Amino acid sequence: MTLMDAKQYDSSRDRKRRNIILLAVISVIILGWVAYHFRHYPERHAADRFFTAVKAQKFEDAYAIWFNDPTWQQHAAKYSQYAYSDFYRDWGPGGEWGLVKDYSIDCSVSPGSTGVIVQVTVNHRMEHAYVWVQKSDHTLSFSPSEVDCGNWFGWLLE
Repeated sequence: MTLMDAKQYDSSRDRKRRNIILLAVISVIILGWVAYHFRHYPERHAADRFFTAVKAQKFEDAYAIWFNDPTWQQHAAKYSQYAYSDFYRDWGPGGEWGLVKDYSIDCSVSPGSTGVIVQVTVNHRMEHAYVWVQKSDHTLSFSPSEVDCGNWFGWLLE
């Protein structure tokens, strides 16, 4: 093969290759962002189920979600440190949040490897509820600290 027998340069082949590489890079970035953004989905879902039960005033169901134990009534003594009466006082109509008519899960932060702090806006109040969700068994408790979700940019990176 001589120089005069070389194939004609085809720019569409190079353009197609460049577009495939660009599409692959963009796809990896988007999939990485989605995986990162939904990394606390199970914990956020547990908090959402809890607040849905509180909103529906199904406090026994909410207590079961709090301890992730649907059969808690059969062994209520196991939860004597946070008895149902204390739970109802905290989350019932006379509790700090009153009747929950509306809520939204704002953000979640994992300060360590054991649990996730979920920030919840209850009844459009300026102060937020903070719930700690244990990663291992999805039990809930009061958060040891508060988090700040920030603005839309924080949500984008959350």
